[in-house]
Amino acid sequence: MSFSGTASQIVAAFAANFDPSRLGEDHVVRCGRALADTMAVAIAAQNEAVVRRACDYVETLTPPLAGGLGRRQDGMASLWGRGQKSTVEGAALFNGIAAHALDFDDASSPMSGHPSVALLPCLIALAEARHIEGIRVASAYVVGFEICCKLGRALDLTHYSRGWHMTATMGTIGAAVACGHLLKLNAERITHAIGLALAQTGGTRENFGTDAKSFQAGQANAAAIRAALLAERGFTASPHALDGRAGFTHLYSGGENIAPALATLGSQPLEIDGSGIEVKKYPACYGIHRPLDGLFDLMAERSFGLEDVERIDIETSYGALAPLVRRPPRNGTEGKFSMEYTIAAAIADRGIRLSSYADEAVTRRSIVPYLGRIATREVSATMTPRWASITIVFKNGQIRKRRIETLRGSPQSPLSDEVLLAKLSDCMSWGRSAIRPDDLLEATQRLGTTSIRDLIATIERPNLSVQEVQ
Repeated sequence: MSFSGTASQIVAAFAANFDPSRLGEDHVVRCGRALADTMAVAIAAQNEAVVRRACDYVETLTPPLAGGLGRRQDGMASLWGRGQKSTVEGAALFNGIAAHALDFDDASSPMSGHPSVALLPCLIALAEARHIEGIRVASAYVVGFEICCKLGRALDLTHYSRGWHMTATMGTIGAAVACGHLLKLNAERITHAIGLALAQTGGTRENFGTDAKSFQAGQANAAAIRAALLAERGFTASPHALDGRAGFTHLYSGGENIAPALATLGSQPLEIDGSGIEVKKYPACYGIHRPLDGLFDLMAERSFGLEDVERIDIETSYGALAPLVRRPPRNGTEGKFSMEYTIAAAIADRGIRLSSYADEAVTRRSIVPYLGRIATREVSATMTPRWASITIVFKNGQIRKRRIETLRGSPQSPLSDEVLLAKLSDCMSWGRSAIRPDDLLEATQRLGTTSIRDLIATIERPNLSVQEVQ
């Protein structure tokens, strides 16, 4: 099906006309796994300082109505794993922050960002509050994923290079469109939602390594809900907001012609099939994952420690190193963005877990002297196809090298249920949650046959809240 009009109108027409019956059972299963993964990493972060601060702020959003004036939103939505509820916007903001705080949420190469954290907190909050069925959430997720990837493909090189955080920019647009589809808005109102989303779009890579990075993901969700709910009420915006002379592509990128990318919206294969969801196996910045895969392959071939290594050389495709810190990390947040620390810690600890990024682990004296032996560089001019190679030179003169192109957790090499369950278990343990990881996975696998309100209740009801288990 082809659509005409401005870029915003083309996107809106696709979203308004997308038929949920196009989804197969495998699509719903993948959305359910993405939800389990996203909720798990949010719950894992409950004791992080940034999440506690976010919760403290969100709790102020639901005060008693002064003098009986005003009105409450239609329904409330859950703060995942906390046994609390907030406004729809508050829940989307909080869950988006929590799900991105540990940088353990899934990714998308075409989007050059994190799709599920940009889409699911707002979709789940709206669906819980409005008592919407899970199958409609899966459909909205597929729509939002399609938009994020198409825009990412068209703009990533210039837009990303300018310093934009694409999870927050592409994510806000895709999430607003997805919310519009979820609410069954018509194409005209989704067009306005896009303009209203762009009125709130921001997020810079300069904030990586700070609390603001996770806020940018949370803000994308809150902004998307705000845009969709205002559009639902008749709020208007320019239909040229995406591609007008003073629109998004000109202000935020190089004025690229995005029409060719948008012409493929909804064509086979859908982005959810063609590019797919990349689930993180390790709780570190995604640019470090391929070198880690290669390192663990080499470690499986022979046993060695840091004291055996003369130097390690890592080469990657363009853009992989851009988010990383080059100085020795000073805390756990910076540690996730340090190639040098992560590689050294993986050798020292024989693995990478959430506990690898505790502040005391990152600054331990036993690792700091080895960071200077690890060198990194980008050697290709294009962002895709992505790859990395790791070369270890041992003190005895031996050299071992491994090149990784297919990432573990990618659609080409998906995590098994066993490996995903191990990740969920690590998350529940780190977050000190009483939620059973197998219960979480089982509940989200029923996404296509239950409402979101009932799904959340199934996960939360039998368990203690975070406050009770601390």
